[in-house]
Amino acid sequence: MALGDAILACLTERPMTGYELAKTFDSSIGFFWKADHQQIYRELSKLRDRGYIQGREVVQTGKPNKLVYTLTNEGRTALRHWAARPSTPASNKDDLLVRFHALDSVDLEPVRADLMARLEHHRDRSERYERILKKRFPDGTASEAADIGNLLLLKLGSRHEQMVAEWCEEAIDALSGLTGHGTVVPLEDGKREKG
Repeated sequence: MALGDAILACLTERPMTGYELAKTFDSSIGFFWKADHQQIYRELSKLRDRGYIQGREVVQTGKPNKLVYTLTNEGRTALRHWAARPSTPASNKDDLLVRFHALDSVDLEPVRADLMARLEHHRDRSERYERILKKRFPDGTASEAADIGNLLLLKLGSRHEQMVAEWCEEAIDALSGLTGHGTVVPLEDGKREKG
């Protein structure tokens, strides 16, 4: 997925300024596709050059004029072509997980502290997803395609964050059980024992 595709997808909701797009990335699309404000503005220029979007200047009193971007027919066609292609599973690059590969060769306390911070991060994100779900979909259902898509995304995000938080808790427990050079061995009942 390219940033331009994500911007085109955002503009299906409604016309937006670059600032509004950046805010949308910060509060929704940014959960699964990261982009900073400068990247978004650069990409808007490229999309306009390709004819996928057009900008309409809105004159404002007492502040600078703003450009409101909308999808063109060419942009909608490009979005449909992009959406028809098979997706690529996301790759995961996480230095914390690489540390687990070499756990017997690194200091455990910094790894454990990192896990504690990750746990809080994922708990916070899970709670944020849940707040958004309750606010936007109080009865847990949706009927229109755009709403169904957003409901499903929020549910996936919530489940993912909960799962990662649970894994962090499990990893913290396992590291807490390690001795100087012992290992943690799973038992039949799921409890862990120091080896």
